[in-house]
Amino acid sequence: MTPSTHTSAAPAVAGRPLPEAEGARHSWLQVRGSRLHVAEYGSGAPVLLLHGFPQHWFAWHRVAALPAPGLRLICPDLRGFGWSQQTARGYDIDGLCGDMLALLDALGLGRVGLVGHDWGAHVGFRLCQRAPGRVSGYLALNVPHPWTGQRAVLPNVWRQWYTAVVEYPVLGRAVLRRRPAFARFLLRHQVADPAVWQAGELAEYAAAAQAAAHAGQAMFWQYVLREIPALLRGTWRRRPLTVPTVLLGGERDNVFPPSMLTGGGSRADDLTVRIVPGAGHFLPQEAPGAVAAAMRELFGPGAEV
Repeated sequence: MTPSTHTSAAPAVAGRPLPEAEGARHSWLQVRGSRLHVAEYGSGAPVLLLHGFPQHWFAWHRVAALPAPGLRLICPDLRGFGWSQQTARGYDIDGLCGDMLALLDALGLGRVGLVGHDWGAHVGFRLCQRAPGRVSGYLALNVPHPWTGQRAVLPNVWRQWYTAVVEYPVLGRAVLRRRPAFARFLLRHQVADPAVWQAGELAEYAAAAQAAAHAGQAMFWQYVLREIPALLRGTWRRRPLTVPTVLLGGERDNVFPPSMLTGGGSRADDLTVRIVPGAGHFLPQEAPGAVAAAMRELFGPGAEV
């Protein structure tokens, strides 16, 4: 199916218009009980790009503005974020992964390249483990892989302090909905140089965090309820990674520093870790050229997608 098959008028989301991005095409699809918004750029081999928190499809606009010949960039808003419909449930990693598999089915895509940042990268690793036949290659940004050892994790747990503010059902929603300055602080704090953000971008993502307060809090809380116990049991550590994967981290990432991206061992058939000098936690914003170059390497002409 072509993107235009699914195109419809933009539904109102808290009265917010879609950000302007040159070349972006917009569509909405009904997927597993939620109406998902999808932005697309270019044409050719399909690549699915999954955003992190507190962002949405526009997180990829700097990457999409760079040359990507022969690639069709598919940038959905995760359930409850951006211009996708909020639902009562479905914000756990497996649920979000199921949304993306259903989205590929709705788009008529059997196999795609995959890119994920932050929370989107967690979903991406799960997708690779659950349905490796659907993914030709994976580019993970600013997130540890599932086999990071406790010696790397424990000394850095304090870096995720902000999750304690967001994850609790009453407190988290209130902070996200009523304190847009909190999202602005995280965005500024988690990059190497806050000047990388334009004022309009900060305003957009702060408003996005407000609009997606339920989804944001629920996603963090479901991680506590489901993923942390699974980590302790080693559920996903036992699952292999057969998809060729490149993991990019930021040298100055103060959420997941380079020391948390090592290892992989025998569980990953083809995992390469690279560190981008001088960059922090938002590589699509801080180093779009490095992200685009890795995408061309994995998915461009000559790569099998």
